[in-house]
Amino acid sequence: MRRALTLSAGLLLAGCAATQTAPKTAQEPLSADVLASQVGEKPTPASPPTGQQWLYGSAEGAVASAQAYRALASYVRAVAISAAPHKQVVLAEGSTPAAPRFDDCGDKPLAAVFDADETLIWNLGAMRYMAERHMDFDPAVWDRWEKTGAGQAVAMPGVVDAIAAMRAAGVTVIVNTNRTAANAKGTEDTLRAAGLGEFRHGETLFLMGDAPDGASKDGRRARIAARWCVIAMGGDQLGDFAQAFNARELSVADRKALATGGPIAALWGHGWFLLSNPVYGPSIRGGFADIFPSDIQWEPK
Repeated sequence: MRRALTLSAGLLLAGCAATQTAPKTAQEPLSADVLASQVGEKPTPASPPTGQQWLYGSAEGAVASAQAYRALASYVRAVAISAAPHKQVVLAEGSTPAAPRFDDCGDKPLAAVFDADETLIWNLGAMRYMAERHMDFDPAVWDRWEKTGAGQAVAMPGVVDAIAAMRAAGVTVIVNTNRTAANAKGTEDTLRAAGLGEFRHGETLFLMGDAPDGASKDGRRARIAARWCVIAMGGDQLGDFAQAFNARELSVADRKALATGGPIAALWGHGWFLLSNPVYGPSIRGGFADIFPSDIQWEPK
């Protein structure tokens, strides 16, 4: 028996060695399973766009949201109980991301300000409707969604617990979204149906049309900061923090540099919290020269 075991072990080791030393030919195709594990499944006409697959369906998308909100809630609680004087995280009037200033809060009550769509809620009903019909964004469809979508949008992973923790710490949660003021009731209903509690237009819910600068949220942020001490902001687009990031003259590279360099860089995770959104928005732009450095070009030999 021992001799048989020794012989079997020798044959096994020889087989392993042969396996390790036998190179795969360059022409050997990767199996479908291996390929999917490396680059994802190939999209089909019947599948949603890849960005929607990742954001709304993947474990990775759910984890990214949950961990962002766990960190955000911890930060807000720590600031709320701190004895140090509080400062706004809304840019002071006249300042910019390149040269930011932040006002002292004085005795204003604490608040945290969030975008709604793809920040607090995933708009699953509307996104599925448009994706199944291979539609680009349709304002008429979205208007109906704002009015009647309650119950068909869901709270993003981690949001419900984070909101509860912030409110328990005495911090008021405020929504500043580019949903329209004309559809205020629909948005109030949608947030409530998603389990996020009560929001009232003009008090804890601010909408496009509440200030004269249209889709820019700067005017609404200024109104909020005039009454509240905003200690945290969350959004899925840079415009949820300052409209200057969306200036048309900014190139892809300049916009990235403005957001990730200088004094603004220290705010991410410390007052400003960005949620992932590979589906839509000002971030979805740029050609090969914009995305890939010109000095990094490679091809297989």
